[in-house]
Amino acid sequence: MHGYIGKILLVNLSDYTHEVRDLDPEWARYFIGGATLGARYLYELMPPKTHVFAPESVIGFVSGPLNGTKALLSARSTVVCKSPVTGGWNDSNCGGTFGPNLRKSGYDAIFIKGKADKPVYLLVDDGKVEFRDASHLWGKTTYDTTEAIKAEVGKDAGIALIGPGGEHLSYMAAVINEHRAFGRGGSGAVMGSKNLKAVVCRGKAKVTVKDEAALVACNKECIAHGSKGGMGEAVVAQFKTTGTSAEYDSCVMLADAPIKNFAGVPDDMTEEQARALTGMEMDPKFKISRSGCNSCYIKCGARYKLDTDKYKTDNASRPEYESLGAFGSMLLNGDAETAVILNYLCNEYGYDTISFGGTIAWLMECYEKGIFTREELDGIDLKWGDPDAIVAVAEKICHYEGIGVPLNLASRGAARALGKGSECLVTASGIEIPMHGARFNPGLARIFQYDPTPGRHIKGGRGVPYGHRPPEVKYNYENTGKEDAEGLLEWELTDCSGICGFGNFLLAPWIAKKMVNAVTGFDYTDEDWVLFSYRSFTLRHAFNLREGFRRRDFKIDGRAVGKPPLEAGPLKGITVDNEKLADNFYSYLGWDVETAVPPKEFIEKLGGLDFIIRDLHPEQAS
Repeated sequence: MHGYIGKILLVNLSDYTHEVRDLDPEWARYFIGGATLGARYLYELMPPKTHVFAPESVIGFVSGPLNGTKALLSARSTVVCKSPVTGGWNDSNCGGTFGPNLRKSGYDAIFIKGKADKPVYLLVDDGKVEFRDASHLWGKTTYDTTEAIKAEVGKDAGIALIGPGGEHLSYMAAVINEHRAFGRGGSGAVMGSKNLKAVVCRGKAKVTVKDEAALVACNKECIAHGSKGGMGEAVVAQFKTTGTSAEYDSCVMLADAPIKNFAGVPDDMTEEQARALTGMEMDPKFKISRSGCNSCYIKCGARYKLDTDKYKTDNASRPEYESLGAFGSMLLNGDAETAVILNYLCNEYGYDTISFGGTIAWLMECYEKGIFTREELDGIDLKWGDPDAIVAVAEKICHYEGIGVPLNLASRGAARALGKGSECLVTASGIEIPMHGARFNPGLARIFQYDPTPGRHIKGGRGVPYGHRPPEVKYNYENTGKEDAEGLLEWELTDCSGICGFGNFLLAPWIAKKMVNAVTGFDYTDEDWVLFSYRSFTLRHAFNLREGFRRRDFKIDGRAVGKPPLEAGPLKGITVDNEKLADNFYSYLGWDVETAVPPKEFIEKLGGLDFIIRDLHPEQAS
């Protein structure tokens, strides 16, 4: 089968056993890879309403068909699990080297259940499976753990691992691969609950490609699109130079990036402060070299050096846009060194930067309003924009000390544990909102609130350009369903194929479609891609419905959508009609608008999803 190894590894940590299954070619064709293939397996392997930290809970590491091929920008793989934050479906995507090494190890995906009786790491080496003692690694940071494991198994290994955040079952815990993160939803805590420190993959297995010439042509199309002048060349040049940090200051001044826990306005932060957090300003101070993922010629990352009294390392990274928002404007912090330190701590201790910064911002607002006293914050005078205070709280979280213990539950979890502060939350289904605003781009409101993985900012939402359209266009809530649904099409395929989202929409439109056809030989038509995108969304949504969720259960805190509206700044008076946007989306799809349950006829039309009918429409199941 071209484009796939054809093997799936199922692991049970409770009794240290494993099983190898053949990948059903029909499943490969219907679900491709990544989150969608992962959802198909989790739907089968994980009983409904399993507690997220129970041994029966399953976490999966899933590649896409482009991983391990010569396709440019094809390093992305996906972690799938149930989220401890939302209680529903979770998938998180990451670059680096893990995805290609997963394929080299002899498998397309690994699904893990059970709980080891001591800390272990899973070594998958050329098809062979070994459970290794990780007691000596428990408590270590991700960098130290990575170095130790590579010393034991070889430097060519791809490693997905947790830091102390995952060991402490933090709801903000990420799975880390070379200072890149499967960040959102608390997947690191699921690994920690299983005493699983790392999944280590290496080997020499190869993916066969159906049409090498067609794949080479796709690569040439990508390079040409980014070098022929115009916007394509300009964007590629910008990403090569300063990555996603380039437009951060503009986003702050436009009020797209959140300010002061989504309650502030651009006047609260000077242009100089915002500009200080861009790559143009940070790189001369901290940059050692460029960095990038496997198979990427753009290399949008950078390796940074920290040299402070407390932090001395050559292993820091340039914060990406989301991290800059979380550690910059959200906290009214204009100090670049502080942002780099916070980013470094999250990478080392294994935390999602979006939730980490959002949780600190929540605490700062609570402190400002007198909800928490200085004594309750272990003596930290947590004022907006105070670098020392911000880092002090971050260290409390990382070291699981004092106020840092409840903060490891993220903002909503901490508010519940401490019994106060819920009025300052800005979350969707309990997870912190990303660093683009629905008040600026109202299409984001629907995906923040109603994506199967709430709090997501990169799928659908009527597309990025809508944030820059005239007010009469972007705040028009009539007939938005078609545009919103069409926004799913490219992103669903992108994440499941293994290609980087930036490459797909910056380099050559729909290049993932062409690459997948070249690699697999499936020859998907445009209609096939539409059906796949809706199938992917519907399957992940069905996981939540099977857990008992209905539309009314997907909540978003009012401030995220301008309830109440800001009283100043570019977004003064803006309130987003988030429920109308969702009405339009579900109506366009033909779903039940009140419950968000897709009808049996819609499911049947998509193909490959008859198995969810018995759960969503048992009275109609044959």
